Amino acid sequence: MAKVEVSIPHSLGKDEAARRIKAGLEKAQGGFAGLTLTDQTWTGDTMVFKAGAMGQSVPGEIDVAEQSVRIAVDLPFFLAAMAETAKGMIEKQGQLLLEKK
Repeated sequence: MAKVEVSIPHSLGKDEAARRIKAGLEKAQGGFAGLTLTDQTWTGDTMVFKAGAMGQSVPGEIDVAEQSVRIAVDLPFFLAAMAETAKGMIEKQGQLLLEKK
């Protein structure tokens, strides 16, 4: 397994950041690089999820804080070679979700 972790700063506050992430994940379902969320559970400010990508199950976690969002995923061996690419995609998509509008 390869752990990919990204921290994205924001100035939205915890509630607005969580709202944007939830809304963005609903819109992205199935449309984000073939990624599908198969399970997601929010407990407080943390979402634990399982995603499907390229026929693989990818567990992860999103932690929403007052000034940042941390996204961590565990890539299986099959996808570990793509860790840097995945990190860049996660960071870019996360920043788009959290942009000030």
